[in-house]
Amino acid sequence: MPYEIQLTQSEPTWLAVVRERVRPQDLSRFVPAACGEVWSFIKAANLPKPGRHVAMYLDGEGHVEVGAEVAEPFIGNDRVHCSQLPIGKVATTTHYGPYGRLGEAHAAIRTWCAEHGHGPSPVSWELYGHWEESWNADASKIRTDVFYLLA
Repeated sequence: MPYEIQLTQSEPTWLAVVRERVRPQDLSRFVPAACGEVWSFIKAANLPKPGRHVAMYLDGEGHVEVGAEVAEPFIGNDRVHCSQLPIGKVATTTHYGPYGRLGEAHAAIRTWCAEHGHGPSPVSWELYGHWEESWNADASKIRTDVFYLLA
């Protein structure tokens, strides 16, 4: 799939997240479980206007924050924390297709950055579109936006 890479500015966005250190092979189980846990917290805490789900990769060591966008800061608990997307210049693209192929979008951004003289920081994230019933029949329509904070 050809990817169109764009440079843009990341705006401050509040997040409700679960923080963990996760091995790459465990992400496909951890991300949906953490998203569900955070969504339950958001509903129970009656947080206004929850947004898309997010997985933020903080370093090359497996530290991640997974959850959802929220409208304002909040007091969390021992599992769910208030966080924020980083502010700064980012390289971004949109991936259409199954989550198992998201690595292709990440690779496309890293390649584009190397070719255009941009140094990505270790921080990247994925914003997942709200699930649509039609995606069950056609995974090629699943939308995920991928971002790399630039150094």
